[in-house]
Amino acid sequence: MADTAKPKGGTARGSASRRRGRKDTGLGNEKPETLLDYYRQMLFVRRFEERTGQAYTQARIGGYCHLNLGEEATVVGLMTALQERDYLFTNYRDHGYAIGKGMDPKRVMAELYGRADGVSKGWGGSMHMYDTETRMLGGYGIVGGQLPLATGAALAVTYRGGDEVVMCQMGDGTTNIGAWHESLNIAKLWNLPIVFVVINNFTGMGTTVDMSSAEPELHKRGSAFRIEGERVDGRDVLAVRDTATRLVERAREEQTPFLLEAWSYRQKGHSVVDPAKYRTDEQRDEARSEENDPVALFDERLTKAGILTDDLREEIAASVKAEVTEAADFAENSPKPDVSTLFDYTYATPVPNESRRMPADPVFAE
Repeated sequence: MADTAKPKGGTARGSASRRRGRKDTGLGNEKPETLLDYYRQMLFVRRFEERTGQAYTQARIGGYCHLNLGEEATVVGLMTALQERDYLFTNYRDHGYAIGKGMDPKRVMAELYGRADGVSKGWGGSMHMYDTETRMLGGYGIVGGQLPLATGAALAVTYRGGDEVVMCQMGDGTTNIGAWHESLNIAKLWNLPIVFVVINNFTGMGTTVDMSSAEPELHKRGSAFRIEGERVDGRDVLAVRDTATRLVERAREEQTPFLLEAWSYRQKGHSVVDPAKYRTDEQRDEARSEENDPVALFDERLTKAGILTDDLREEIAASVKAEVTEAADFAENSPKPDVSTLFDYTYATPVPNESRRMPADPVFAE
């Protein structure tokens, strides 16, 4: 099991600072255009989520809303590892993943606004991005709700004799529920092509991983099912890409599940309305520091390598800002779902005696 973990009992700041002081940027033979594309994608997720948070405070977005701030390198790295034909299941922190899997950002923003042009026609909202065409099959609001379904999708792949891989993303808290154990057990028993990805931001809503898990090194928690696990620095887009790609391709070739733990810092609270008062001032500052900011870290690496210039940085920033603004304008001008469609997606197929009573309708028909 590979372990590129945050040092136990310490912080990541020391190792990051040492790396930042090196002349070697660790970019190897990477193509500049590829690196700049990763940088743009990460910056886009950052600005998209910042605009989402702003729209939420303006009451343009309702319900629960969880952002990928601090997770940008992990999002881009994981999505780069997947082929178009591969399937993705995520938890409710899904905006960046939806965009990375190929959904139109305008339609993602429209979904956040609850509008008819959204990817789920406005009925899903923040937590329920879904698109059959891009094979992003949710967005799940129930903690761990996606695990059994993702495992079932992997079973369907093997049943049909396909070569697709399923990636199932989740937060660290999910590793403590029953569906985790059941899904990993079945995945290994039946040798299913699935990669379970745990996003470890050290705090599963408001409780730290150390306080909630007897085995806080989460990549080791597949060992009970003989599932090989690895841990990767989720602030490093190239490390995430390389590790995830290797595991995805092994799952495809060997027809067996794998577990990947990617750690990074959640820059804000669990959701948009969470003030994160369970964090100390030191923990808050650490999470928001440049040493732990994936976008700032990658910016610095590209700048030191002479790939990202001041002019190019401004050009990319302006392009990203314009695209995010376009998405917000599209959402603002998209129509709201018609009330007559309220019950259209309650069931996949017609159900006898299905109630379609509106709140103001009488309980019994006259």
